[in-house]
Amino acid sequence: MAEKVLVTGGGGYIGSHCVVELIEAGYQPIVVDNFSNAVRGEGNVPESIRRIEKLLKTSIEFHELDLLDRPGLEKLFKKHSFSAVIHFAGLKAVGESVEKPLLYYKVNLTAFMNLLEVMQAHRVRNLVFSSSATVYGDPQRLPIDEQHPVGGCTNPYGKTKYFIEEMVKDHCKAEKDWNAVLLRYFNPIGAHCSGQIGEDPQGIPNNLLPYVAQVAVGRRECLSVYGNDYDTIDGTGVRDYIHVVDLAKGHIAALKKLKEDCGCKVYNLGTGKGYSVLEMVKAMEKASGKEIPYKIAPRRGGDVASCYADPRVAEKELGWKAQFDLERMCEDLWRWQSMNPTGFSNASSLAQ
Repeated sequence: MAEKVLVTGGGGYIGSHCVVELIEAGYQPIVVDNFSNAVRGEGNVPESIRRIEKLLKTSIEFHELDLLDRPGLEKLFKKHSFSAVIHFAGLKAVGESVEKPLLYYKVNLTAFMNLLEVMQAHRVRNLVFSSSATVYGDPQRLPIDEQHPVGGCTNPYGKTKYFIEEMVKDHCKAEKDWNAVLLRYFNPIGAHCSGQIGEDPQGIPNNLLPYVAQVAVGRRECLSVYGNDYDTIDGTGVRDYIHVVDLAKGHIAALKKLKEDCGCKVYNLGTGKGYSVLEMVKAMEKASGKEIPYKIAPRRGGDVASCYADPRVAEKELGWKAQFDLERMCEDLWRWQSMNPTGFSNASSLAQ
C-alpha cells in the first residue's frame, strides 16, 4: 500500500512538480490547493494536476481547500491516514509582501498554525516545509551555509518563512516524536521536460525568469531590471537558480530522511553558483533564439545584492545534489513557455 502524503499548495509551480516526483517514487499524493497560485482546469481541478494525470496515466485525489478553513482541514485528516505532510501553500511574492505585510502574516502564519495543530491532533508527526533562502536576510558571507545567521529578513515574506521555521523547531523540541525537514530554497526555475507543467504566474510575474520567458514569447514588451548599481559582476542582482525538478527531488530525499527519526533538520537546496540578472537574460536569449529587450529600473525594496548557496550538507546527509545546469534550466523553461504561450489557459497545447 502506497504511503499517503498530503501536499498543500500542490497545484502550484513547485508543488505540482513535487507531485510528479512523489508518484514516480511510489507515494500516493493527496493534493489540496485554494487556487491562489494555481489555474482552475476541468472539473474544478488545477490544470497542472489534470495534466499530470494524463502525463503519468494516473488519477490524483484533489481537494479545493484553504488552510484557513480549520473544519475543512479536520475533515480531510479524518478521511486519510497520512504518513507525512509536505507544506508548500502560502503567499510568495517578496514585493507584494512589502506592500501588504498583514495579509502575508495572516495567510502564511495562521494557515500553518492550523495545519500544525491538526497534524498534532491526528498524530501525523512528519513534516517537510517549503522554506526559503530569504530567511538569511542580507548575506553576511557567501556562499551561504546552514550555519549562517537567520532572522534578519529584509521583507515580510521572508519573515513568515523564518517564523514558521522557529515554530517547527520549538514544536520538535517539545514533541520528541516529531520529525521535520526545513528546505531552504534558492531560486527555482525551469519546467518539466515534457513541457506540460511549468510556472504560470497569475498577473504580472514577480520573479525574474517567468517575466523573461513572457518577454521572449511576445506576451510582454520589455523586462524591467531592478537596479544595476549593486556590488556584483555587472551591477545587477546575483542569485542561485535551481531547476524545479532538482528541487522536487529534494523533497523525496527529505521524506526518506524523516524515516530516520531525524528530529528537526535544515538543508539548503541550491546549486552553489550565482548568476546575475543580465547573465540570465543572455542565457534565455540563447535558449529561445529571441532578443529580450530590457530597461533599468530603480531597486526594489527587500532585495539583496547576492545570494547563493553552499549545498554540501544536503549532498552529505540527504544524498541529494542538483543535476541540471543553467543551459538545461533555460531550455526546459523555454519549452514550457513556447508550448504554452498563455500559460495553462492554453490547454490545447496538451499532446493528444
